[in-house]
Amino acid sequence: MELTRLIVKGGVISPGELREVVNMGLEQGLDAISFGSRQDIIFSKGFAPIDRAKTGKHHFVYPDEKSGNNIVSSYVSTDIFTNTPWLTGNKFLYILEQFKEQPKLKVNITDPKQQLVPLFTGHINFVASHHEDYWFVYIRLPKWDKMEMYPVLIYSWNIAEVYYEIEKILVEEPDTADMIFQLITEKLDSNNRTIDQPFNIPFYPFPYYEGMNKLGIDQYWLGLYWRNNLYDLDFLKEMCDLCFDCKIGKICITPWKSFIVKGIPKDRKLDWEKFLGKKGINVRHSLLELNWHLPVATEWALNLKTFLVRTLDQYDISTYGLTFGLSEYNREGHYFTSIVVEKNEMPAALQSIKIRATYNVLFAKNFDPNTKEYIVHAQDVDKQELPSILIELSKKYFDELGNPVLEVSTTAAKKEIKEQDIHQCQECLTLYNSEYGDVTQGIEKGVLFKDLPEDYHCSLCESPKSNFMDFLEKV
Repeated sequence: MELTRLIVKGGVISPGELREVVNMGLEQGLDAISFGSRQDIIFSKGFAPIDRAKTGKHHFVYPDEKSGNNIVSSYVSTDIFTNTPWLTGNKFLYILEQFKEQPKLKVNITDPKQQLVPLFTGHINFVASHHEDYWFVYIRLPKWDKMEMYPVLIYSWNIAEVYYEIEKILVEEPDTADMIFQLITEKLDSNNRTIDQPFNIPFYPFPYYEGMNKLGIDQYWLGLYWRNNLYDLDFLKEMCDLCFDCKIGKICITPWKSFIVKGIPKDRKLDWEKFLGKKGINVRHSLLELNWHLPVATEWALNLKTFLVRTLDQYDISTYGLTFGLSEYNREGHYFTSIVVEKNEMPAALQSIKIRATYNVLFAKNFDPNTKEYIVHAQDVDKQELPSILIELSKKYFDELGNPVLEVSTTAAKKEIKEQDIHQCQECLTLYNSEYGDVTQGIEKGVLFKDLPEDYHCSLCESPKSNFMDFLEKV
């Protein structure tokens, strides 16, 4: 599928900018646009490259170009969902404004107290801390196997310059967050803060983000979702004009193929409702429909979602707080929903034969996608089996529902291995692991190798203590 993407910084676009984009689409004979999972705008067909001089500040990524990376932010959630008190919409906008150049990596800038925007789907993830104006940084560069935490908190106004320094040092191929910290410390004098407690992410149910909703005393916000993710250009053009008329400055794209308009004046609420009614826009889909993440312009995924939603609805199944994703088989397993249905690859030898697809079903640990840890629940199942499996997982979710808190540590796995204190005999390769001790010689669990008596010897070949080497240093 050939797609052209328009990068929207932080998912925030003005009505004027959106109207320009709509006009570009109309000029090329298109009738709809879609939204992507990284808060971008997608032209699914027939969109030809445009002269840079005519695009202004709009950044397009065409099908023959490498996928452009961008910034995802949870500005869209500010003021309307649970949020960190010090993190205001204006603060988000100021931070985004510091990014003058298009990033070469995926960047996420998010509030951990909201669930609408995923925290850890970027290469560089800035997540607000409990300290005002300070952020945790989680890094997983493209070639890294796991995510690591930067060893200090970053100041709000240093976020962009720290990011651009990370870009610069990529040529040195850093392989740990500590190495990145050392390189950046040599080049930047930034206002860092010590991490004084573990990073805990409280669990919040996935919010209902559609329809006209109260915002403060005298304003409303509107969430719009179309199940086919094809937003009519004529509708969007008129909506932008209505935003101008109501002095609304920002439109926010979500990662769920939808968008939110904040700041609708109380005395204009009726005008918006009339506008939506005349256009025949449905603004009250069930939560069953809103909590699905699908690849753009993929017919099999849209059809499968329709089948699953209708079946779950028929059985009156509640999925409140859960999110679902449909995806082609993903070897890297980068998802951001509670439950994932993977479509298996068809073996090359069978592609010429018409056979039914099979699916795998996975769920996130504690059903919280921010854990980034997925458990396989079922493999190679038929489409007809999926509804009963999803019902089973929904019941499991409610059985286990409490208030799970995800603790995201620094490099816990690496530290845990080193603290095991493993040494190896160079004669027979027997291991001494302080976690287990050595019962054959009366050594209790937890005794470090350095604390063993000098007459300690290998329990197998009786080589002396001096013949052991640090096993982890060898590895």
